[in-house]
Amino acid sequence: MKSPKLAENNWKTIRKQSIELAILPWGATEAHNYHLPYATDNYQAEAIATAAARKANRNSANIVVLPTIPFGVNTGQSDIKLTINMHPSTQAKMLTDIVESLNKQGIKKLLIMNGHGGNDFKQIIREVNYRFPEMFICASSWFKMPEHEQFFEEPGDHADEMETSMMLYLHPELVLPLDEAGDGKAKSFKIDAFNESWIWAERKWTQVSADTGIGNPRKATAEKGKAFFQFLVDKYSQVMLEIAQLDPKGSNYE
Repeated sequence: MKSPKLAENNWKTIRKQSIELAILPWGATEAHNYHLPYATDNYQAEAIATAAARKANRNSANIVVLPTIPFGVNTGQSDIKLTINMHPSTQAKMLTDIVESLNKQGIKKLLIMNGHGGNDFKQIIREVNYRFPEMFICASSWFKMPEHEQFFEEPGDHADEMETSMMLYLHPELVLPLDEAGDGKAKSFKIDAFNESWIWAERKWTQVSADTGIGNPRKATAEKGKAFFQFLVDKYSQVMLEIAQLDPKGSNYE
């Protein structure tokens, strides 16, 4: 395959391939402060997945990147215009159908490249794996890499310095000037325990943030985005290669 992206391949090429691992980028369609596009999560997840798969394939892997699913769980942002919510139960049905197709075709390994904080695939994977125990299904959220603190100064988790830097590198033509961005200032829960993360409740987005962002994007640069993107590609290409080399019929433990 010239490109790891299934969308850019044809049956003449694909029918000859023995696919070891499928990657499924899964994002969201939601507002990202004033300056980033609604498809930010989709652009980022697909770019990381594609570049990492391409690098792994150069090291003799056979990995394909499936088309990105552009809708995620956005129940807390449902009152924001044109933010599109997909319920977890719908995600479960979609993933079941995708896994059923792959399994029938002998493709036994799937990595979900998650690009959206509202998506949580753990329980969904448990249910799908129960139906298809011969499949190896895993999920990763690139933005949870602890090393991101080495690249960025301002903490945040939505349209912040990190996401803005990534988009300034990947799609600068879609990013408004940073002096047009909101400051991403967010309110905290009144009860401290919720802010300490050992008890959880869904955030009501319009009550938390005036501009839909959480985290100040003003220190973002394309250079920071490029450095972090290259780090992610190196990290993911290695783990993709290792997953591709797993024996689906053997033990994954040592």
